[in-house]
Amino acid sequence: MVNYPEEKKAEVKMKLTIVVDNISDSGIKGEWGFSGLVEFNGKKVLIDAGSSRLFLRNMKRLNLDVGEIDYAVLSHAHYDHANGLPAFLKKNQKAKLYLREGCKADCYHKKHGIRFYIGIPKSLPKKYSERIENISGDYMLTEGVYVIPHKTEGLSSIGRRENMYRRTPLGWIPDDFSHEQCVVFDTEKGLVIISPCSHGGVPNIINEVKSSFPGKKVYGIIGGFHLFNKPDEEIRALAGQIQETGIEYVLTGHCTKDRAYHILKEELGDKIQQMKAGFCVEF
Repeated sequence: MVNYPEEKKAEVKMKLTIVVDNISDSGIKGEWGFSGLVEFNGKKVLIDAGSSRLFLRNMKRLNLDVGEIDYAVLSHAHYDHANGLPAFLKKNQKAKLYLREGCKADCYHKKHGIRFYIGIPKSLPKKYSERIENISGDYMLTEGVYVIPHKTEGLSSIGRRENMYRRTPLGWIPDDFSHEQCVVFDTEKGLVIISPCSHGGVPNIINEVKSSFPGKKVYGIIGGFHLFNKPDEEIRALAGQIQETGIEYVLTGHCTKDRAYHILKEELGDKIQQMKAGFCVEF
């Protein structure tokens, strides 16, 4: 459980800029991946860095200074969120990179009986060890900003279903997404969750955050929901589960993809928006 101040400042604004998403918009290029920059309470937090150096070019087009970023968080150990991190760590000389404890270069996807590496740059943990903070449990990044791990049991069943595995000294195991974490911002409207891929399941993530902040309102969730490979009826069921949580705002893209987004839109209406590269939202 997170300990948070009983009294907050009169007004704390949160601004999110989508630096990388699959969808290009207004001259900002897209790629398969995610990167978002949050400006909150005078601090700048980078969440993921996409599949390549594209996030640096997009930041420049968006008039965002990579050198001013105070914190960097990797949401999980997959290439499409981590491959831009070496470029970030070269350009920015002050920010620490926050990884979930146990986050390693060990993630694979199985297809047609063959396992393909889908993890972080293999040299990242050792080469940038002095810049990396390995965190455990609920972690306060700075005032009003928290990094929350999965607490739901049995997530390895999701890894098995998605054909995602981790390579260990004892052999292959289904991914339980213990390397995945979301970032939570305590805004005037309530808690806003950023969970770029949500492999552990959107309802699970919302409930995990609720358990960390008993009595606090969860206002919104932002990120990819890993729905591109899910049947229509499962997507509609998820929309119903989101409704039941009381969430008021949803912004989704990346691994949700267009088909699933349009189904969610039919079910959630004005509550949901589609993520695009260059998109900005304030709370």
